[in-house]
Amino acid sequence: MVYHAARIVLGIIFLSAGFNGFLVVFDIEPLIPASPEAMVLFQFSYLLIVEKSLEVICGILLLMNRFVPLALAVLTPITANILLLHIFVDPSLLILAVIMVILQGYLFYHFRDKFRGILES
Repeated sequence: MVYHAARIVLGIIFLSAGFNGFLVVFDIEPLIPASPEAMVLFQFSYLLIVEKSLEVICGILLLMNRFVPLALAVLTPITANILLLHIFVDPSLLILAVIMVILQGYLFYHFRDKFRGILES
């Protein structure tokens, strides 16, 4: 029960953040506006397209309950960057970043057997 809730909430967060990022890339007013400090980071739109595409694809995978360990592995560096951005640049959505880290950590714990091979020497 907790697994499904964590997977669905994390999928919704990444799917909505991905679509919201595409609005910024195409110069459309985003649904959730970012602070001016964070908007400086959006000047690299060619990189943002790749990141937001990965967020949308992995959000869909999480919602469909398909390839969840792969989606988690792809989203881990993105989540780390989101957390660091909100710690050091724009603390306005820090609570959401912390929630994302907690949800992703729980899902990693749920799939710990799938990731055991990565941690072996």
